[in-house]
Amino acid sequence: MMGLSAVVFGALWRDAGLPLPLAITITLFIGILGGYLNAVMITKLRFPPLIVTLGTFSLFRGIAEGLTRGIENYFGFPAEFLYLGQGYIFDVIPAQLIIFVVAIIGIYLLLQRTTFGRTLYAIGYSQEGARFAGIKVRRTLSIIYTLSGFMASLAAIIYVAHLGQAKSDAGTGYELMAITAVVLGGASIFGGRGTVLGTVLGLFAIVILQNGLRLSGLPAEFAGILTGVLLVATILLDRFSKTASSVKKVTGTEEEFEVKNSQVGFICGAILLTGLIIAGSNWMLFGSLKQGNSGVSTQNSTAPTTPTGKKTVIAMMPKAKGDPYFISCKKGADDAAKELGAELLWDGPTDLDPAKQNEVVEAWITRGVDAIAVSVENKEAISTVLKKAKDKRHQK
Repeated sequence: MMGLSAVVFGALWRDAGLPLPLAITITLFIGILGGYLNAVMITKLRFPPLIVTLGTFSLFRGIAEGLTRGIENYFGFPAEFLYLGQGYIFDVIPAQLIIFVVAIIGIYLLLQRTTFGRTLYAIGYSQEGARFAGIKVRRTLSIIYTLSGFMASLAAIIYVAHLGQAKSDAGTGYELMAITAVVLGGASIFGGRGTVLGTVLGLFAIVILQNGLRLSGLPAEFAGILTGVLLVATILLDRFSKTASSVKKVTGTEEEFEVKNSQVGFICGAILLTGLIIAGSNWMLFGSLKQGNSGVSTQNSTAPTTPTGKKTVIAMMPKAKGDPYFISCKKGADDAAKELGAELLWDGPTDLDPAKQNEVVEAWITRGVDAIAVSVENKEAISTVLKKAKDKRHQK
């Protein structure tokens, strides 16, 4: 739905010439229609939810690629729109953070402070029981699926504003990230349990994990491995906790507190693991620098250094690490870095993905590398973050 909404928005603005507010409104309505389509097939036609959502997953992405032939890229959006995804309030607070906070508060109030929200927990725990309790299950589920489509389209608008481009591959891979954040935050895939605060904590754990790995110079693929491990481990934990709670109910023991502690423990473990990885990599880096400084040879005496005496850190990013051309480039870059006595960071997406290029550059800015060289996939999408890197360097 994010991919479809992104290209529809781009086509409405550029090709149809509609004003931005009208194009955004129609795009959000497209998301509502997509969510309602899922709702009709699941609640009225009684199709299995997993099959329906997998089917429309391919349907929406296929329509988006069909509309653009998989190559059309909409860009050139006005600065006031791009500010939504790229701007900073008082040069500190990201503008999109305001929408994120509003969404958190809105969903929290809906779930925790309304009768409608409490019915969702009842349906998640037992649809049949909720139906016998007088809850209108079909109508409630229809509203939720429709709201899901709306939120996906809203995310697409912010995504386009952040990257400065609208393309059919918007949101690729985000479904696993969303599921992991929700499950890691304490929501049960078996239904009936979960909180907005827990989901936010789960999201923070994943982001800290990914950024920590990038800051420590480890490959980005390692983050994917750890994310998958966390997801599987959390689901198993949830399953075992549910089995244990069944036994405790027989003896009359309360089980809510233990499950909650287990989920928080997993989040803390993920953050602690990231801290250990960063600390270990920094210790290894410090040791290598110390060893290099103690045994300076004539060959390395002309090695570039920063004003503090440390090695110059050069970060290079290919369009796609798996491309044979860039594999050859990496060999040449390694040889040049060895000859200069500089430290080389080589990282980037495994396929053509400007969003992941942005994420890697952001991590390099935080780390404070001395030089950044990027084989740009989309100049509109990465120009803002590169400008940010340049400004940061000038401030030093």
